[in-house]
Amino acid sequence: MAKAISVRLDDETERALQTLESTGLTRSEAIRSSLLSSAARLRRGRDLAAEAAALEANEADREEMLAVASLMESLRAPG
Repeated sequence: MAKAISVRLDDETERALQTLESTGLTRSEAIRSSLLSSAARLRRGRDLAAEAAALEANEADREEMLAVASLMESLRAPG
């Protein structure tokens, strides 16, 4: 079941909503789409941070990262 909410928009947000509506989306579609996209970005950010932390905690991965960095440094052109 859909749930209705109300929100106060500042000028910047109103312009952003108008931009989305200009693509043919209804006001509700634009808001729903934006909320879903924003939540997905947050989840991806958390997932990436967790993956980076797991890699950093893995001794073998850290050693490999250091070896690759050392190799890349040795291949770097002088200057």
